[in-house]
Amino acid sequence: MKLYTFWRSSAAFRVRIALNLKGVSHELVSRHLRHGEHRGPQYLELNPQGLVPALEDGGVVLSQSLALVEYLDERFPSPPLLPQDPVARAQVRSMAENIACDIHPLNNLRVLNFLRDEMHLDQPAVDRWYAHWIAEGFRGLEVLARRSTGDGKHCFGSEITMADVFLVPQMYNARRFKCDVAPYPTLRAISAFLETLPAFAAARPEAQPDAE
Repeated sequence: MKLYTFWRSSAAFRVRIALNLKGVSHELVSRHLRHGEHRGPQYLELNPQGLVPALEDGGVVLSQSLALVEYLDERFPSPPLLPQDPVARAQVRSMAENIACDIHPLNNLRVLNFLRDEMHLDQPAVDRWYAHWIAEGFRGLEVLARRSTGDGKHCFGSEITMADVFLVPQMYNARRFKCDVAPYPTLRAISAFLETLPAFAAARPEAQPDAE
């Protein structure tokens, strides 16, 4: 199994966490986003979207981190990342999708580059954009996590779920861009606990072989 990744990609960070949690042997193949390696013809042949992550498994290449984490959960059921109860599954998916579908798409590298290069926004304006969408997403997610956590260490119940897998990379990015995360004590406490776990720590950007 090969994971096409980039050390600073938060979407790839999610899949690295899931692979580690599942104990799946895999090879990391770096595609440097700033050097345009994800736009090369060889990679576009594998993943026409030209994005990371992509997962190659048995000759099939799959993309999009949300789909990849669910694929890994179905392919390797233990430990499960989604609860068995349909309502609980929907609640966990809702929290994960808050990050994957609402926060991250507005703040990923290609959007930030467009704001700078095409819209000619200066860096302080780009930083305000980033912080605004973090706040918009985290505000609701804080309430959901506070209602759903069973121990103050997990987004839902007292076991790791897909919501946790998505939270940690987004919290990492929020801190990296110096966003104010003080208003989200539940999310901060959960992320702080999860970051101490080996599967999460090993997936950190700084721990990757292509880290700069």
